[in-house]
This record gives sequence, C-alpha cells and structure tokens, in this order.
Amino acid sequence: MADDHALPIVRTVASLRAHITPWRERGQTVALVPTMGSLHEGHLSLVRMARQQADHVIASVFVNPRQFGPKEDFDAYPRDETADARMLALAACDLMYAPGPLDMYPAGFSTSVSVGGISEILCGAARPGHFNGVATVVTKLLTQVAPDVAIFGEKDYQQLQIIRRLARDLDLRLEVLGAPVVRARDGLALSSRNAYLSKAEREVAPRLHAILAEAEKALAAGEPVAAVESRALAALSKAGFTGIDYLEVRGAEDLTRQGPGPVSGPARVLAAAWLGKTRLIDNVAVG
Repeated sequence: MADDHALPIVRTVASLRAHITPWRERGQTVALVPTMGSLHEGHLSLVRMARQQADHVIASVFVNPRQFGPKEDFDAYPRDETADARMLALAACDLMYAPGPLDMYPAGFSTSVSVGGISEILCGAARPGHFNGVATVVTKLLTQVAPDVAIFGEKDYQQLQIIRRLARDLDLRLEVLGAPVVRARDGLALSSRNAYLSKAEREVAPRLHAILAEAEKALAAGEPVAAVESRALAALSKAGFTGIDYLEVRGAEDLTRQGPGPVSGPARVLAAAWLGKTRLIDNVAVG
C-alpha cells in the first residue's frame, strides 16, 4: 500500500520541471490539481478524475496569500502537509508541488493577472481583489507545470468559469475540467472551512444546499427568477444564516444575470452565506 513516503514532494520550479521533463520526453501527458491543502474527499475526487485524464497527476498545495483579504483567514486557514501527502499518495498522485510563499512570489514580484467582468460579481464583489489573487497564482501554476489538463471543483463555480476564461483568453494549451461537488450525507458541500463550524452551526449548514435545491426545482418548473430568489433569500434568513453575500440565478457559462422572468438557457443558482465566522458557498445547476 502506498504511503506518504512514496510521494515525491518538490518546492521549487526547477525541481518540479526536473520531474516533468522525463515524462514529456516519453510523450506522456500530465494533469494538474491545484489545491490549498487541508485535503478532504472533494479534493481526492479531483485527483481520481485527473488520474483518468492523463498519464501523470501533480497536485499543488499552496495557501495563496494573494487571494485573502486583509481581514480574512489566511493565518487561521488549516494546514497539514503530512496528512495531505499521505492522502495524495493513497489517491495515486505522482507528485506533490508544495512551494513556499517566497518560492511562488520572490522578492520584487509585481505582476497581477485580472480577468475582467466575470471576476467582479458574486464572490468578486463580496471579496474585492480575491479573484486577481486566484488568477495570478493559477496562471503561475499553469505556466510552471504546463499541464495537458487541469481539474477544478464545481463548488467554486465562479472560480472555474474565470479560469476557463483565463485559459481561453491567454491561448493556454490545456483543457480545464470541472468536477462535480462532493457532499456530506446531509448535503453540505465539503470544504476545508467547514472545520470552523460549531456543532450548532454544522446542523444548520446543510440548509444552504437544501434551499438551493428547492430554488432549482422551482426554476425548472418555470417560476420567475425574481420570485424564486426572493423566497430563497427569506428561507436562508429564517434558517439562521447570519449574513448573505448573495443568492442569484446566473447563466451557466458567462454568469450573466437571469430574470426577472423564467430562466433562459443553461443556468446556475449560486449562493454565499455566513454562519457565525464561517463563509459557505454552494451552487446547483438548473434543469
């Protein structure tokens, strides 16, 4: 059985490329799974999907300071590299890339990547600058690894669409794939930040997905977007969520606003809401 000692861990671009070069010389393909560590079954589902897409799988583990705001949880974000390495080895990952902040952003680093429009709504409006940090680190990772395919989870649906746009706009030679949301038995989307929830908050948290699912059912039946959004927002407040950043129906590809009438074309219901100090995000496809 594989263990964490069987998984090579590299921290520099030179070491990373030294592992990749022989694979490329043999004509083999590479998949990248970018993560911020504190891995759970949702991350491992991405690794398993990557395993089906390429000859070799690289998972990056990097808590990216540039996507955290000044009052956000960068210092508190859970980290456990030993456990992460063990889990990746058991999921048949080939290489763990775990750079430090100065490896990723050396002294004098001054470049920022911004994806206009699509990054300024929803989580982008609630967390100014967040997606610039995401786009910058993902561009670096894709440049460093040059994978044939990169896998991102659909739980962070806006992020997935931003990265697809980034890859398309910059003519990057790879395929960006989305993996389905992995949920606990009660419907809560798996997230590293779920560890912040108190016992009482954890009991309320599954209502987020339940309310989104109810909204999706109503939209699929032809109800007007405005009425469905209003009812769902009221349901979140009644359920005990202490703050709601957004609950909106958007086009599935470009995230354009839907409504006020029935949905037109593929759509997604997306939400971000707070329980105490924990910010939860989730989304469901319509239809």
